[in-house]
Amino acid sequence: MSERDAEDRAGAASPINLALQGGGAHGAFTWGVLDRLLEEDRFSIEGISGCSAGAMNAVCLADGFARGGADGARETLHDFWRAMGQHWWSSPVPRTMWDRLTGSWSLENSPAFLLFDVASRFYSPYDLNPLNINPLLETIREQIDFDRVRASGIKVFISATNVIDGSVKVFSGPELSAEAVMASACLPHVFQAVEIDGVPYWDGGYMGNPSLFPLFYETVTEDILLVQINPVERREVPRSAREILNRLDEITFNASLMSELRSIDFVSRLVDEGKLDRREYKRIRLHAVAADAALNSLSTTSKYNTEWDFLTHLRDLGRAAATDWLESGADAVGLRPGIDLSARLAPGGTGRGAPEGQMAPHLRETLSRVRTESGWRRNEGRDPES
Repeated sequence: MSERDAEDRAGAASPINLALQGGGAHGAFTWGVLDRLLEEDRFSIEGISGCSAGAMNAVCLADGFARGGADGARETLHDFWRAMGQHWWSSPVPRTMWDRLTGSWSLENSPAFLLFDVASRFYSPYDLNPLNINPLLETIREQIDFDRVRASGIKVFISATNVIDGSVKVFSGPELSAEAVMASACLPHVFQAVEIDGVPYWDGGYMGNPSLFPLFYETVTEDILLVQINPVERREVPRSAREILNRLDEITFNASLMSELRSIDFVSRLVDEGKLDRREYKRIRLHAVAADAALNSLSTTSKYNTEWDFLTHLRDLGRAAATDWLESGADAVGLRPGIDLSARLAPGGTGRGAPEGQMAPHLRETLSRVRTESGWRRNEGRDPES
């Protein structure tokens, strides 16, 4: 690259696509990542593919950006998650006092959660909620202007799973709606299936968490920034019934993504070897904001915890992880892949999350700080209103 090319590149925003994974309340980590990225003027977002909580973050960003640019997007993301946090006050499954005193965000000790967990194995949402009351859908409708989302210059793709044939459905353009976002987040043991045009849908995580292929075919940009919040690797064998079920969920919700990553790696190697025409095939450059180090220690039950303190804790972790990526990996955008997919996907490969001692500095600092505080104390850097 010439000196002039370097200067031109430094002065221009690099186009990038975002791929946002779902994970319930853990999606607030992605909120933090986006909040930090939106403070920068280094990137222009062409497309966003999201699933479940990732879909919610995607439409928040597109709605807010259409209304008021980066600042508008940050405000909309904050307001949406603030509304989610307000539901905690009426939640039937709060943390126990012991969990609060010990700073645990888990709901595993909550009698109400345990009752719900057992009941959901014998009774469906059609039995437990025959009127199909859905406060999450109402929150999405109240917080997001879908006319703005559909008219936004940012292309949004939302994945859901077709209950009838098991295929992935990607909603985009005029199909984007509150119901589409709800379909993408519809866990079948919690919500009744969401019907759109007579077709029932469940959570998109079963078939695309998130779906990457729309970013290949519907956008020009070859750089994708992945925010993956479901752990790929666990270093210990799960032994309790709860741990086994949790690990099965993690593997299931990562399976489709890992399959697409293998396809990217395969095509990229063929392009690099000259076996595929570079003019006909994209050479995808994948980048990732690491979440494993921040979220691996959290119980899967905490995905149901929407306390504002917890959501902002996750936001702070996301901001720290994004800062680490901006300082150590963002310069690769437009030039080269940020992660080695061949190494990441190989058995026993690297790149699946570092031990705590190897954590990036901002994330390590944030984790160290919050670990010294109890679950009900406010973290530093919290919003004044929180």
